[in-house]
Amino acid sequence: MCPITYYTMSRNSKDPKYLRFEIARYAKESGIKPAARMFQTTVKTVKKWLFRWVPGTLQGLEEMSRAPKNPCKRIPDDQRKRVIQLKKQLRGWGAERIKRMYQLAISEKAIRKIWRQEGLLKKKRRKHKTKNDLRKVKAAWGLFKQTDFDTKDLIDIPELWPQIQHLRLPLVQYTAREVVSGLQFLGYAQERSLTYSNIFVEQIIAHLKECGVKLEGCRFQSDNGSEFVGSWQAKQDSIFTKTVEATEGLTHTTIPPGAHTWQSDVETVHRLIEDEFYEVEKFNSRNNFLAKAALYNLWFNVVRKNSYKANKTPWEIIRERSPNISPRVAILPPVFLDELFQKKWPAPPKGGYDVIPVP
Repeated sequence: MCPITYYTMSRNSKDPKYLRFEIARYAKESGIKPAARMFQTTVKTVKKWLFRWVPGTLQGLEEMSRAPKNPCKRIPDDQRKRVIQLKKQLRGWGAERIKRMYQLAISEKAIRKIWRQEGLLKKKRRKHKTKNDLRKVKAAWGLFKQTDFDTKDLIDIPELWPQIQHLRLPLVQYTAREVVSGLQFLGYAQERSLTYSNIFVEQIIAHLKECGVKLEGCRFQSDNGSEFVGSWQAKQDSIFTKTVEATEGLTHTTIPPGAHTWQSDVETVHRLIEDEFYEVEKFNSRNNFLAKAALYNLWFNVVRKNSYKANKTPWEIIRERSPNISPRVAILPPVFLDELFQKKWPAPPKGGYDVIPVP
């Protein structure tokens, strides 16, 4: 008698066909009941594999599908087409978000199955080492204790690049994200520049102060890019750092070289905005691009629930943690930083050599 039951061996086996082959062969030689006692299983199970088995081969020993041949709750064609259409439009969105946002009647599992059958699921690269989950640690921080700053190239997005060329859309996105709530601010320009970063942070500091945010004891964090720290040979703080630390109690810190995970919060929204906005939207002008970017940012801050933050929006977290902050904190519209620079410091009229321009 086998000391381990057939059920246990079958569950732990990578290919149970060989075990079923031994049962069927033993039953044919010694009988059905002796085989059931030998392999610690039922007579019914032995009969099933013996009658399905084709002697001398492994045919008939595969597990057959137990799904109903005529299911009473088949997904209607219109719902199936709707799910496929939504995935093609919103390729970066998952089943949970699409079901919630569009109030679909079918389950998330069924949605993923339809996408898998249609070849619409995008495989995500898995990192060799799992990152530490710091959500609980960051949730315990004070609101606006840390805001991450970074820039994102827009020229490497295939869906956006033709529109950039045709409409002269911006090439670089400037991003700031508050770590605790996930609140996001955006700016755009044609290049990375310390001047544009300085204009961007000036806008954000002024906006936060107007909305009643206390910045004492807070920090703005960035990487070591020249758009934030200036030249690597500089012996003094950059204009970005000086602007930040001109506010009493507010400091500017940089991450250690190569420690990109320290900027994970802002890097995450760079991936999200690419999936949810740049790969989906079509634009007809620069102003149309800016208007849609403002609408997306408003949706991100006020409507979009974040599953990594207890399914709450950034504004919901801010309202719970600090009710005195004005709701206007979530609606700072994006701007073209280079155009804002030109308005503040217009270029002087061009003249010839040694010719004084007309005032």
